[in-house]
Amino acid sequence: MQIDILAFGAHPDDVELSAAGSLLKHKSMGRSIGIIDLTLGELGTRGNSETRKLEASEASKILGLNIRENLQMEDGFFEINQENLLKVIHIIRKYKPNVILANAPSDRHPDHSRGAELVSRACFLAGLPKIKTFDNSILQESWRPKVLLHYIQDQFIKPDFVIDITPWHEEKMKAIAAFKTQFYNPNSNEPKTPISSLEFWELLKGKAQLMGRYAGFELGEGFIQSRPSGIEEFGILS
Repeated sequence: MQIDILAFGAHPDDVELSAAGSLLKHKSMGRSIGIIDLTLGELGTRGNSETRKLEASEASKILGLNIRENLQMEDGFFEINQENLLKVIHIIRKYKPNVILANAPSDRHPDHSRGAELVSRACFLAGLPKIKTFDNSILQESWRPKVLLHYIQDQFIKPDFVIDITPWHEEKMKAIAAFKTQFYNPNSNEPKTPISSLEFWELLKGKAQLMGRYAGFELGEGFIQSRPSGIEEFGILS
């Protein structure tokens, strides 16, 4: 199965928080979408690996994902090494995405920037035919995505461009809410964290409003390009 847009996240919920609106929009346009989680997020203060699996499954249904896989790297300790690069290369060659979304290249959580570099390097290496990977004992063909984009996470980064997610924001918030152990839940007995407060829930909409304002939208998601885009002509706005 070829997937048009494949979004990688260091932890389950990374993609939902920062790029779910864009995935939903492209899904509505007939594009196939998928998420690859690098870890189970097992070091999170709230919840555990099993609850994260269940929550990721529920969020996947809400987003209408075509595929979701977890590479089960070690939360907090995964490194950019040959073993992990080959795991990501295998996935890229398996699904042959034209667009890959990855973590922010700089952020509060060190797994985010490390995940961004891991995926970025794997995107290049996946296009080298002398690197051998196999899927069910069948040699995989080399594949390099056309576009690599980084979504913006906890720390503010000025976007290179913004996607209008206004009609899809409510559904995005439902996907985030599927991670019941992680975010605001007045009935939870879990320890309080910076992202479990009601204020953080309100901040998410504020961030979408800020990103949207850059481009004249009500609500948006911002992205950073790994390289400049080539265009045929100047766009003319009506």
